[in-house]
Amino acid sequence: MRPSAAEVWPVVHAERDRLADDLADLTAEQWRTPSLCAGWDVHDVLAHLVHTARTTRLSFARDMVMARGSFDRVNDRGITRQQSAEPRDTLASLRAASDLTRTPPANLATRLVEAIVHGEDIRRPLGIHGAYPHPATIAALGYQVRTPVSFGGGRERVSGLRLVEASSGTSWGDGPEVVGPALDLLLAVSGRPVAAARLTGDGAPRLLGGVA
Repeated sequence: MRPSAAEVWPVVHAERDRLADDLADLTAEQWRTPSLCAGWDVHDVLAHLVHTARTTRLSFARDMVMARGSFDRVNDRGITRQQSAEPRDTLASLRAASDLTRTPPANLATRLVEAIVHGEDIRRPLGIHGAYPHPATIAALGYQVRTPVSFGGGRERVSGLRLVEASSGTSWGDGPEVVGPALDLLLAVSGRPVAAARLTGDGAPRLLGGVA
């Protein structure tokens, strides 16, 4: 089921503001910390979030044409365009864009995925605790398990597995179980490394092995 705008945007706006607060006092060295998103440091992910916050349906279509259909090229160019020489200026750009409701032509659940997964891409390497609304995390996870890896999801990673969210019992798929908190399941499905102790069940080694 597609989440509504009323369910998505308040969470996204609040998360942008909360992330900006969390990063307000980072040192120059911390900004260069490798994120969970392979090849990007903390500052890169922040610039990507500014880029996606400012992306409209029209600008996305234009960028895809210019990038010859490559999502990776669109993302790399977006980072270059939005990343200031001084990370604090990039952070100010996120604050300025925090209440925007722009989106590419995609399910609004992608905005939750962006906010939560990229929030953890930044926070976990920095040792910052992240807490997200449970319904939003469940909605993001439900979207990711249905979406191909080529479109930023994790459908192939969880094919033949049954994911079970530990606190609610919400489940997706069939096969050997992978049990854990919604946030850790979301990160693993999205191709991020997750500590082995966070996920249990007969299917956990396979999922963890696919994202390590």
